[in-house]
Amino acid sequence: MGLVGKLEAEILILAPADKFHEVWGGRPHHMSTVTPGRVQKVHLHEGAWGKVGSVIEWSYVLDGKSQAVKQIVEVIDKENKTVTFKLIEGDPMKEYKSFKATVQTISKGEATWVHWTFEYEKLNKEIAAPVKLLGFVIHMSEDLDDHLIQA
Repeated sequence: MGLVGKLEAEILILAPADKFHEVWGGRPHHMSTVTPGRVQKVHLHEGAWGKVGSVIEWSYVLDGKSQAVKQIVEVIDKENKTVTFKLIEGDPMKEYKSFKATVQTISKGEATWVHWTFEYEKLNKEIAAPVKLLGFVIHMSEDLDDHLIQA
């Protein structure tokens, strides 16, 4: 088993692609309100909300454990509704040498798809692929979808 990996998941949502992308690309701090059982706090460490190069710190609960991660916003592509985050510090970095997460919102006719991609390099071969973390962001996406369609 290799140290470098890629995981992808895609879900169908009911919210408009633009609204979903707007939260991830410009207002991720709203996720603590949208999904308080999963995300406790989203703090802007440096930069500005919705700007490439900004550093964002997340406090969240995964598998009943409080965790934190700091990330740099690498890409905000409004046309393709894509946001890419590079993880730089925190709990996931105890197991991964590098880790990027990309979320893309895709309109296909009446449907809206959310596509998550994780690209990572594990510190050693005994470390599992980040399947639980991928499930976590899928659940966050479902919570955001529920929030947006109720608004």
